Amino acid sequence: MTFDNLLYDLDAATGILTLTLNRPAKLNALNAATIEELGQAIDQARADAAVRGILLTGSGEKAFVAGADIAELAQLSGPGAQETAAFGQAVFRRFETSPKPVVAAVNGFALGGGCELAMACHLRVASENARFGQPEVNLGLLPGYGGTQRLVQLVGKGKALELLLTADQIKADEALRLGLANHVVPQAELLEFCKALLLKIISKAPLAIGLTIDCVNTYFDQGGEAGFTAEAAAFGQAFGTEDFREGTAAFLAKRPAVFTGK
Repeated sequence: MTFDNLLYDLDAATGILTLTLNRPAKLNALNAATIEELGQAIDQARADAAVRGILLTGSGEKAFVAGADIAELAQLSGPGAQETAAFGQAVFRRFETSPKPVVAAVNGFALGGGCELAMACHLRVASENARFGQPEVNLGLLPGYGGTQRLVQLVGKGKALELLLTADQIKADEALRLGLANHVVPQAELLEFCKALLLKIISKAPLAIGLTIDCVNTYFDQGGEAGFTAEAAAFGQAFGTEDFREGTAAFLAKRPAVFTGK
């Protein structure tokens, strides 16, 4: 599948898929067509057994995603805006619930919808020049793609409200301190660092990785008791896998495990 606003590059040797938002003239701003393509790309990646991990980034060195396409948003009515928000939320949710790990390589501005997209990924690695923010109140709006929900989860209610209500941008080192970013690295090292991080993750048991992601999401979606219940069920499910038998056998034999995802 080819896209107009995305680059889809699968490294068959490692199983790492690199998705690059590719609207450099617009600082990779999210318009409706790009969000549609993101949905198609994540669906394809989740269904493709050759894809083991996903790296999401933006083209150029200025922006991951500088926000939504304001000119396009300005043409919407209230009902149309609600539909647009619901659709974007559904697409971003498919990244968040992917059983295959998704790492955002935030290579510059991650503002508005860009910050929301990064937060929908499982991990975020920022370049030193990265900037995060939810500036929607400057436009008389609020985040529509999950920003009011995920920012609270990542940085806590008080700081999330401050960032949402002031529209302040924060630098990469502040994002790291708050827990919005997992790592900060020089721009030139960003993609290789993210690939190394993904390689470490995908060397583990694929089914266990997917079940872990699901359990964490269940806690935030449904609350503590549901999370504990999901964890116990997933723990039992993992015991029925070939990967569990391989992992325990390898541990006892003091050799590296070779997981197959079965």
